[in-house]
Amino acid sequence: MHPLHNAAVDLIAASDPAIAGLIAKEADRQEHTLELIASENHTSPAVMAAMGTCLTNKYAEGYPGARYYGGCIFHDQIEQLAIDRAKQMFGCKFANVQPHSGAQANAATFMALMDPGATFLSLVLKDGGHLSHGMKINFSGRYYNPVHYPLHYAKDHPEHERINYDAVREVALQCKPKVIMCGYSAYPRTIDFAKFRAVADEVGALLVSDVAHIAGLIVGGSHPSPFPHSHVVTTTTHKTLRGPRGGLIVTNDEELAKKIDKAVFPGMQGGPLMHVIAAKAVAFAECLAPSFKTYASQVVANAKALAAALTSHGYRITTGGTDNHLMLVDLRGKSTDLTGADAEKWLEQAGIICNKNGIPEDPRPPKFTSGIRLGTPAITTRGLGEPDMKTVAALIDRVLTAGLSGPAQLESTAASVRSEIRALAQLFPMPH
Repeated sequence: MHPLHNAAVDLIAASDPAIAGLIAKEADRQEHTLELIASENHTSPAVMAAMGTCLTNKYAEGYPGARYYGGCIFHDQIEQLAIDRAKQMFGCKFANVQPHSGAQANAATFMALMDPGATFLSLVLKDGGHLSHGMKINFSGRYYNPVHYPLHYAKDHPEHERINYDAVREVALQCKPKVIMCGYSAYPRTIDFAKFRAVADEVGALLVSDVAHIAGLIVGGSHPSPFPHSHVVTTTTHKTLRGPRGGLIVTNDEELAKKIDKAVFPGMQGGPLMHVIAAKAVAFAECLAPSFKTYASQVVANAKALAAALTSHGYRITTGGTDNHLMLVDLRGKSTDLTGADAEKWLEQAGIICNKNGIPEDPRPPKFTSGIRLGTPAITTRGLGEPDMKTVAALIDRVLTAGLSGPAQLESTAASVRSEIRALAQLFPMPH
């Protein structure tokens, strides 16, 4: 690990050896496993260091130049840098960098754009949406009225498991939503923002694009931009942006920007996390570097290579492949007895980290699922390339095949693969 990280652990150990020991164990876990969770990444040492600075000591309620506390002169400059860099990344006019998470960015956007009980249109969670897009027990489903548009479900349709844009229009005409949402947590294909905007204009709705998963690809030029089509864009700042855990809201509309600012503070949050905002600014500067375009392109190339390699081992990739950083693997192509829950557990035994995930029209409940979601942002950060994806796919298949053969075979194979994973990980050191 980076000397700064080691020094921080040593410092913590002097006052709290229990916490320091757990941090050290987690660092070892990250360093010697392969991270294939599509929503995770590895930050740079600079981003990580910014989160551990004296900025955490300060309250800075309000916005640059309009704080409710004194002593914010440098916090104003830091937040303004983050704002300016966010606007430059997305080529837009306004940015709010204060949301603590993507879900809070969405909550603030809802508060700014809709009254309680208003209808909005989104993709249901089980088809690849997000819990903050209308899940019943989430704020979005409790205080607003979500209506969902479908995918193409017919297996013989050439767009099977992709967004049914004709149906989006039909549902929108029926329910006349205040907001239409696009952007997803488990959708492997390119989003046509222009088609969504055309529907939004036809029914008088606002288009909100939650690009949390694909933001880094957008900034890096490997996915079309949601602008100028979207009225508001929300995102996390980790995932493909490779920054600290947090949220971001951007827009080109000045009146909406004013409403969003009020919804974030004082509507949803109190004091901003200035140490995290500083880390966001550092990450945004990294995203604006020419090398980030290379990174984004490689993320997509790796995902395509991994999907193709898994297909060669008998797994079905939903929609037939991927255009972005992630894929949904239908495990039933390998065995009808194989569940996502088992696959996640078995792969973790072998040092491969992923998550169980439902697939469109999944007959299994979310606790078990028929699929897993895999992503390439983190392993691309470490430097793995397309040839390595064949190796990763083969290791995944070995573990899952062994698991289907029984506990004894799984234990033996998982131990062997874990040794191979450790050796592979050492060839591609962590950035921090």
